[in-house]
Amino acid sequence: MPRFGRYRAVLSRAYCLSDDRKMRAGVAFLSSASLHPRSLASLSHLHGCHYPLESVFRVRKSFPSSAISIRPLAAMASAYKPEQARVPPALQLPPAPLSKFKIALCQLSVTADKERNISHARKAIQEAADKGAQLVVLPEIWNSPYSNDSFPVYAEDIDAGGDSSPSTSMLSEVARSRKITVVGGSIPERSDDRLYNTCCIFGTDGKLKGKHRKIHLFDIDIPGKITFQESKTLTAGETPTIVDTDVGRIGIGICYDIRFQELAMIYGARGAHLICYPGAFNMTTGPLHWELLQRARAADNQLYVATCSPARDTGSGYVAWGHSTLVGPFGEVLATTEHEETMIIAEIDYSVIELRRTNLPVLKQRRGDLYQLVDVQRLNSQ
Repeated sequence: MPRFGRYRAVLSRAYCLSDDRKMRAGVAFLSSASLHPRSLASLSHLHGCHYPLESVFRVRKSFPSSAISIRPLAAMASAYKPEQARVPPALQLPPAPLSKFKIALCQLSVTADKERNISHARKAIQEAADKGAQLVVLPEIWNSPYSNDSFPVYAEDIDAGGDSSPSTSMLSEVARSRKITVVGGSIPERSDDRLYNTCCIFGTDGKLKGKHRKIHLFDIDIPGKITFQESKTLTAGETPTIVDTDVGRIGIGICYDIRFQELAMIYGARGAHLICYPGAFNMTTGPLHWELLQRARAADNQLYVATCSPARDTGSGYVAWGHSTLVGPFGEVLATTEHEETMIIAEIDYSVIELRRTNLPVLKQRRGDLYQLVDVQRLNSQ
């Protein structure tokens, strides 16, 4: 770099400092530089130095050159303690079993006929596998109408399995037979005397790899628009859910969970490549927030986000927004759709995660000296 350019770069870094720190940076700069005063005056003007040049020279005389230095940028970053911004410290992104693969988002129509819903979902998963998808995602509450009256009627005992949970038995069987990973949307779950909104994740061997119970219940009241209280029938889950699969490390959230960035940040700190959110946003919040929140969660954590909604049924008691979507780690929409029943097939390329984190190294620029996110579950397990 030409000498003038090098000095200009030094002053550029100093431009972000307060006037007092600019002065000190200028003093340190002059201690090691031999430039004509006109060049210095030009540089100070270009970079917003507000002290007269003679003041800089005067201050320089009052400091011995041996006591003046500019801290390297790496040292400054270290002083910010980025590793302490996550408690416990964030895990490294693990190597993925494969870098590229196809994901399918099955935006299904849902009826009051449970047997039909299960059969319909099976056919959609099989079709996705036939099209090369190695990961298939279903919508929130795909085996039942979305209503507090329906949840107790359609609920299944997932832990008991078999005939007690025909929906998850189907998911397990088709995952095993097609050797794919299935993020099984969500269904109403009955456990003892409680009901949950639950997502099951099945591996290529058909075994249950994880079960996420919706952590944040959908209780809202927008007068004249929509009022719904899941808490009338459902119980909130207690733990974040992240699973290692044949298509990478996946964090799970259900619908309203996406509004809480802390959950996504925990998944990012646990080394997730992808967060899947089965969700059924409505006609009030969907147009405003659905895509916005997906892009925010992806961009904030520099990972992939996939959402899957039911198709819209204007004759149902709860009308879903639709618009299932895949978002990349730069917050870019990679694939989306409208509100009809459909299937999205798109490619995920995990090498893009590292590329974006190198382009925009925010993970190394956090201010652990100013704020922290505590992963209570990980902390308590140590």
